[in-house]
Amino acid sequence: MPTTLANMIVQSGQVDERDAEWLHQLVGDWQVIADLAFADLVLWLPTDDDDFIVAAHCRPSTAATVHYEDIVGQRPSPVRRDLMRQTVLDRGIHVRADPHGRGSDAMREVVLPVVHEDRVLGVLTREVALPTSRVPSRLDVSYIEIADVLCGMISRGEFPQEGAPTSARRGAPRVGDGLLRLDPEGRVVYASPNALSNFHRLGVIGELKGQVLAEVVTELIEDHTAVEETMAVVVMGRAAWRTEIEARGVTLSLRAVPLTDHGERRGALLLCRDVSEVRRRERELMTKDATIREIHHRVKNNLQTVSALLRLQARRSGNPETKAALDEAERRVSTIALVHETLSQNIDEVVDFDEVFGRLLRLAADVASPDSSVRTVVDGTFGAVGAEAATSLAVVLTELVSNAVEHGLAGRSGTVSVTASRSGAELDVRVCDDGLGIEDGRVLAGLGTQIVETLVTGELRGSIDWRRRPEGGTVVDLHARLGTATLDATAGQRR
Repeated sequence: MPTTLANMIVQSGQVDERDAEWLHQLVGDWQVIADLAFADLVLWLPTDDDDFIVAAHCRPSTAATVHYEDIVGQRPSPVRRDLMRQTVLDRGIHVRADPHGRGSDAMREVVLPVVHEDRVLGVLTREVALPTSRVPSRLDVSYIEIADVLCGMISRGEFPQEGAPTSARRGAPRVGDGLLRLDPEGRVVYASPNALSNFHRLGVIGELKGQVLAEVVTELIEDHTAVEETMAVVVMGRAAWRTEIEARGVTLSLRAVPLTDHGERRGALLLCRDVSEVRRRERELMTKDATIREIHHRVKNNLQTVSALLRLQARRSGNPETKAALDEAERRVSTIALVHETLSQNIDEVVDFDEVFGRLLRLAADVASPDSSVRTVVDGTFGAVGAEAATSLAVVLTELVSNAVEHGLAGRSGTVSVTASRSGAELDVRVCDDGLGIEDGRVLAGLGTQIVETLVTGELRGSIDWRRRPEGGTVVDLHARLGTATLDATAGQRR
């Protein structure tokens, strides 16, 4: 069984669903604490046999780790077990120094309870190598002070904050990107060097310490700049949200973590990151996406114009064979136009082919047999198909359905069924009709058949086979390889 937090919670057997969600939020946010404390964080959950088990482990990105191996699933030593039991009982924060540590490394750990809704769910250990002779810097002291506050909040059930958004507005930036500490009035108490650099690029002159951050930010915002609704509460440190500040071509991402003590505000931690280059690239991608969609839209319009011209020419033609050929050409052009119309409405270069084929199927059946009743049945799913394969697949299936109605049913009422089976990039489609059936020994050499075989063997890298059904009618088996772009589309990813 994988050693995920969800699996370890199940293995513990001591946590209900609501508490499990709280633990997931804690583990989702505790990287900040690990980086501030320069320490490994280890979450221990109680077990049915009155022991503890490691459910999750976080290494700091600001210091060397204490545990180089994977420790999830391990049990504590007797000494640590006794301290954990005491922590659960008295809900206190305990410190233990292990001069021997693991291997040859001496270790110091802080043991604190993990509390949710006045219930102790487990124990968190904050483990760090015993300090060397190096004198801690102002940054070290400030980071550790904030880590102590956050650990105290965990022990009282105040972190992570209830109601904090679980969307993409949480997460980055991280501690190393830039850090500010605010007092309860929103005044800057400490700013890391990276934070100062970020705000200097934004246009702040001089020191930030001692200034009210909301006032500083307000002076920076230009008149034409759109302001997010969350900005005020974030820069004051009153809500666990993210916002962005844009000024002078620089975009700064801010994340607030309110600091509390028994429900009373004690200031806030603000993490900041310069995301100017990230936003610039996003704008470039958005521009390219819009350009691509516009190209598909214009191609669709041009194809519809060609289709209308072919339809007009067919109506004016007095030769039945010429009229039939023009009608077929108009149908093929309309099929390609429908694919481009779908692509023009999407950001990704993929189409939901089930939606496209539903429209194509009805259109092909109606056009091929306007004077008879044809029932169409679709079973299975095509899934997402990349732009490079969607057009070819649409033309092929339109030809097969049209042939089944026009030649298989030959003007009679009947049923055409399409069955699709998708496995990754492999697609199998069967088109059946209950019509006259293909004649034994007949060679299929029409233009439609040539188009289908060319597209299947070339663009779709597959194979196709026609045969007579024993119970009457014709069955066509198509196999196509849709490629890696389609695989990415099916997984919800953009190539």
